[in-house]
Amino acid sequence: MGIADQLSEIAKCSPFCSPVRSAACATNTAGEPVPFASGKYYALCGFGGMLSCGITHTAIVPLDLIKCRIQVNPEKYKGIVSGFRTTVSEEGGRALAKGWAPTFIGYSMQGLGKFGFYEIFKVFYADLIGEELAYQWRTTLYLASSASAEFFADMLLAPMEATKVRIQTSPTAPPTLRGCVPMIYKTEGLTGFYKGLPPLWMRQIPYTMMKFACFERTVELLYKHVVPKPRADCTKSEQLVVTFVAGYIAGVFCAIVSHPADTVVSKLNQDAGASAGQILKKLGPMGVWKGLVPRIIMIGTLTALQWFIYDGVKVFFNLPRPPPPEMPESLRKKLAAAANTTSVLGN
Repeated sequence: MGIADQLSEIAKCSPFCSPVRSAACATNTAGEPVPFASGKYYALCGFGGMLSCGITHTAIVPLDLIKCRIQVNPEKYKGIVSGFRTTVSEEGGRALAKGWAPTFIGYSMQGLGKFGFYEIFKVFYADLIGEELAYQWRTTLYLASSASAEFFADMLLAPMEATKVRIQTSPTAPPTLRGCVPMIYKTEGLTGFYKGLPPLWMRQIPYTMMKFACFERTVELLYKHVVPKPRADCTKSEQLVVTFVAGYIAGVFCAIVSHPADTVVSKLNQDAGASAGQILKKLGPMGVWKGLVPRIIMIGTLTALQWFIYDGVKVFFNLPRPPPPEMPESLRKKLAAAANTTSVLGN
């Protein structure tokens, strides 16, 4: 098969295609075959996830620090601007970088699991239910795949998330990764790193379900109703712009859905002796929404950049990038036959 034929196959490839057809969806920068849904494909997707999550979360550490402090001490840190001012005046500008090391390590590992496992589960579940049902129930497929991926990704994130929040919000905690990790282990044991895992699941699983499902469907709608030409006719740069816009829209919804649990995680990692139920009771129905505005700004930008970087990695390695799903021909024929039958009976 020539290069032109391979590119043609890639353009036709669907995320719900069969394993036989998937094997044709391949070509990398060296021109060697990289089958869709192969081990190498998933490994590169995981690598893209590591870069997208590790880089973006580390880049917004200052905003994340202020957000966490608003959540755990709203009396002192009353908003974004005042939070920055208070932090810099009391601790200096370097304090805004507190927690960057556990953030980079933790979210790189989470990105590996989030994006890598999502691609795996999406293909696995699609093959399990078949091409037609995968198309008809594609939103449910996105939700199930992303929830499954995030369940495992959070196990990779939890230790560094606990360390990061402790560094950022606890005045008595050592301000560095190598100082804080031994302190947590000495005072609380291994459970100190994982006690925030259940509320982390509560925050991250709904967030990731919204992130992936909303992104996938938004991309589909943008190409259908907004972009003036088919995706196949768009340049790679134009496609990445669509990716960024869809990512930002998904990020806004993600922030709103997951914010109450995010507040609980921040408070839980700050207060070693409290339970999630005690914190919820103490915060009340309005307290869990503290810090929402900075989180919308943070997560909207974060999600957009993550999808942009992730899709950019796929472009760089020339990995298969399936277009928005189209109705399988077999299903189209069934629906057409059913419509004709209904029309005949109606007459």
